[in-house]
Amino acid sequence: MENNHLKNLSGLVLATLFISTSGVLGKYIAMPSEVIVWFRSAFAMVFLYFFIKSKKISLKVSHRKTHVPLIISSLFMAGHWITYFYALKLSNVALGMLSLFTFPVITALLEPVFLKTKLNPIHIVLGIIVLIGIYILAPEFDLESSDVKGILFGLLSALCYSIRVLILKQHVQNFHGSMLMFYQTTVITIVMVPVLFFMDLSGFQSQFPYLLLIALLTTAIGHSLMVHSLKFFSATATTIISSIQPIFGIILAFLFVNEIPTMNTVWGGLLILSTVLIESVRSKKVK
Repeated sequence: MENNHLKNLSGLVLATLFISTSGVLGKYIAMPSEVIVWFRSAFAMVFLYFFIKSKKISLKVSHRKTHVPLIISSLFMAGHWITYFYALKLSNVALGMLSLFTFPVITALLEPVFLKTKLNPIHIVLGIIVLIGIYILAPEFDLESSDVKGILFGLLSALCYSIRVLILKQHVQNFHGSMLMFYQTTVITIVMVPVLFFMDLSGFQSQFPYLLLIALLTTAIGHSLMVHSLKFFSATATTIISSIQPIFGIILAFLFVNEIPTMNTVWGGLLILSTVLIESVRSKKVK
């Protein structure tokens, strides 16, 4: 039994590590953010299709009323990916990933609007702590600063991701995770086809291996492992363990692109990640 738990825990940590590669790959790939997202979606769509067929997972969407929410959530997913890559390219992996990890608190604050629940005062307190953390990340708010622009794009990415999660939770939460990812990557691939005609693709040949990595390792395998881990861990436990993503991302950035975080990044990041842990533990006790 203990061996099974260790195996399942290792799978979840591995999934978190794979997903955290999006930071260094997004920073490293020398192509426009929109182009990276298109190739990431297109390649992941193909990988996910063969995975779903091999596992005999149904691709049938039984209720027509879920079609529109599924498409809208896919567009927010595209917005999340594009703005995230902008954040990485404008600032660095640490700032991009840490600003993105404001999404759990943003989700908690938006949940009453989407799901008609009551706003918990603790979420306001956590929101204030997040704002303090963001202030520490960028103490001088100058829109000319590349780091500040990166943080703002990271926050916009977090907002898009939170809205996407809330739409899925409200309308299509009972569908298989791999099936949802397949349809979302399919919608993103179709909607973003115009970027292939209007944006620079000259670096495709040299960047192909990295595009393949971000589609296969980060998106298809990483997210599939994460979904699989939900069979063995609660959503709360998964969220807590997933909060090490920025730490993995910062380590990978140090190893592969020689990025060293500043003390402001460390202290601001600790405040932001503390809100993730507090909310995860608190929500578990409430349930």
